[in-house]
Amino acid sequence: MDAALLLALGLLAQQPWDRQPRRLVPGGVWSVPLPSLAEETCRSLCLSVGVPGLRRPHTLYPWRRVPAPGRVRRAWVIPPISVSENHKRLPFPLVQIKSDKQQLGSVIYSIQGPGVDEEPRGVFSIDKFTGKVSLNAMLDREKTDRFRLRAFALDLGGSTLEEPTDLEIVVVDQNDNRPVFRQEVFTGQVLEGAVPGTYVTRAEATDADDPETDNAALRYSILEQGGPQLFSIDPHTGEIRTVQVGLDREVVAVYNLTLQVADMSGDGLTATASAIITLEDVNDNAPKFTRDQFFLEATEAVSGVDVGRLEVEDRDLPGSPNWVARFTILEGDPDGQFAIRTDPRTNEGVLSVVKPLDFESRERYDLKVAVQNEAPLQAAAPRAAWGQARVRVQVRDVNEAPVFQENPLRTSLAEGAAPGTPVATFSARDPDTQQPQRLSYSKDYDPEDWLQVDGATGRVQTQRVLSPASPFLKDGWYRAIILARDDASPPSTATGTLSVEILEVNDHAPELSPPWGSLCSMPDQGSGLLLGATDEDLPPHGAPFHFQLSPRLPELARNWSLSQVNVSHARLRPRLRVREGLHRLSLLLQDSGQPPQQREQPLNVSVCRCGLDGACLPGAAALRAGGAGISLGALVIMLASVILLLLLALLVALLARCRQQSCDKKLLHGLQDDLRDNILNYDEQGGGEEDQDAYDMDQLRHPAELAALGAPLGRPSLRRDAPFSRAHPQAPRVLPTSPSDIADFIHEGLEAVDGDPTVPPYDTALIYDYEGDGSVAGTLSSILSSLEDEDQDYGRLWDWGPRFARLADLYGPP
Repeated sequence: MDAALLLALGLLAQQPWDRQPRRLVPGGVWSVPLPSLAEETCRSLCLSVGVPGLRRPHTLYPWRRVPAPGRVRRAWVIPPISVSENHKRLPFPLVQIKSDKQQLGSVIYSIQGPGVDEEPRGVFSIDKFTGKVSLNAMLDREKTDRFRLRAFALDLGGSTLEEPTDLEIVVVDQNDNRPVFRQEVFTGQVLEGAVPGTYVTRAEATDADDPETDNAALRYSILEQGGPQLFSIDPHTGEIRTVQVGLDREVVAVYNLTLQVADMSGDGLTATASAIITLEDVNDNAPKFTRDQFFLEATEAVSGVDVGRLEVEDRDLPGSPNWVARFTILEGDPDGQFAIRTDPRTNEGVLSVVKPLDFESRERYDLKVAVQNEAPLQAAAPRAAWGQARVRVQVRDVNEAPVFQENPLRTSLAEGAAPGTPVATFSARDPDTQQPQRLSYSKDYDPEDWLQVDGATGRVQTQRVLSPASPFLKDGWYRAIILARDDASPPSTATGTLSVEILEVNDHAPELSPPWGSLCSMPDQGSGLLLGATDEDLPPHGAPFHFQLSPRLPELARNWSLSQVNVSHARLRPRLRVREGLHRLSLLLQDSGQPPQQREQPLNVSVCRCGLDGACLPGAAALRAGGAGISLGALVIMLASVILLLLLALLVALLARCRQQSCDKKLLHGLQDDLRDNILNYDEQGGGEEDQDAYDMDQLRHPAELAALGAPLGRPSLRRDAPFSRAHPQAPRVLPTSPSDIADFIHEGLEAVDGDPTVPPYDTALIYDYEGDGSVAGTLSSILSSLEDEDQDYGRLWDWGPRFARLADLYGPP
């Protein structure tokens, strides 16, 4: 059958139309005259599908031209050559091309394009003498689904015999790729109690095979749900939806589904993934109290304290508005003395006292409390049986602090009130009516110690006069704090504030400020003398002030005029020309207080000759020292006298010091025999022999010789810790001539020091001029207590501290 079919097709291929000339069609594709149905069928069978038993590729004549007189030329296109991917029998013959312009063996064939001389190289090859095209490598449609090659025909000399023609090779898909889910885990959320058909999420997968074939036709399914079949998946779209009622988050909060996708419309390769579906909570469970009654206890007279907790239960999601409880006091608290807040961690209601309770007025409170969620309850949810509860609060009696009837208490008192003046009665009451107690009063804050409080009645009165300049008098108010205490055990104390307003009293007359000045001698020159006044009293006992020339001196009004400028100033002018010099006037000043205070004060006016600008000319007779009434010459003489006296005093002091130093040098001239025995006095440790402020030991060894000289023995001893300015020279004492007088000498020195007011009031080392002759006391240094080193224990130097570490290192044992 197959052989006969091939024979028939071969005969049809030899028809005259096959000799028609070829031509180039639009688009650059070489074509030949349209073949018959038999030839097209042959190509289709031989190249695309393949005929069983065919051992060699079909031969194409793409460049053949056959004359056809009297007929219209029609172009034909070489159909694509199809080859399956993953073909393992390599090399595999695909097709053979020929040119009829030369004899066999005289034409050289070649192909170019992807798969030949372009990447991927070496996939296709052609026999250059026979024109057979072969497949040399396995194809992968997912990488390259078709190859477009160009075929060439050349003679042996390299000249083109035919124009290039196209050769297209199509890769046929095979199901060699599994489908792949876009995610390993899909997540979705749905409200609990959702109706069937509610969309949850969508699973998506891909397949690298040809989407136009069944190799990429995907189908979705659910392999496992872990319980009742509550969800379904659309096999084509992958959408997951609910299929029945019964989703309850309080029963199962999360569902894990195993999904599968398969190609070949569900009969091919498969892949799996997971879907995690979380049920979102709705308020379908009402909160309820764990008990229908609660018994609590609260202390009276305190606020802002917690009394107890009210426990509730709610099966909804903790922390969500469906779970958070809100409490309301329905009955039993008309004055709003209680409040309930929610503990965010435990969802309990915390009952607290916001206003102090009073045991004497009410001993017990019966509250009715309700609870509900922040979010509204679902209409279909059952109501809780214990959504309300009774709370009984018992008030515990305690000792309450006294209460002032008026706090703070404000009162007023006149300025300068005499001691013993009543201020107010600052009394309190004890709220513990069932246990009467006695109250006592005292002061807690009275910075000026101005007030006195009666301990039994709370009556406050002054005990001295309060100074108007007190720093504790703020804006005319004085503040004190009074305490009221009961006699309970332990006692309770109340604090009351007493504010006393000090009423201003007109007890000061105004004063001129300043009481001197200068003006021109001519009435029409200058602006006159501007006078001001001050008053220590506060308004309304101060300004406006009234200025007036003294009525006792009528002649003042004839020579001077005084005009009011404002409430605190007036201007003085001469009526006539007055002589130059100092003029002493007298003014009468009066304030506006009730009753008014007035004072007659002197005014020193310096009258001078003025220029056209109204200013005093240089060298004028009246100098501006009129405030004190002293001329400039007198002031210069007094200042020079003071400076001269200071210079004389300084000169006398220098002469006295020089005389004393010269006497000291004469006395010490013959006492330089043994300077190494000197005792040096240092203000700090570490001094040396370079210190010249020393005492000669010869004064102690030979006191009789020094006494015979009749000269003072050096400078008197001076306490270095006493101020030099306060040190008074002491009279020289007679040195003892025998050892028996040393004790008396020391006692006299002690008495002199004790009576010296210039020394500090603490014990300190004293320096004496003489310690006695022939003392039996040893030297202070244990190192020099013996003349030989063998008798000394230098190892003890290590015990004397770091100051003797160097000596111990030099003399001590290793």
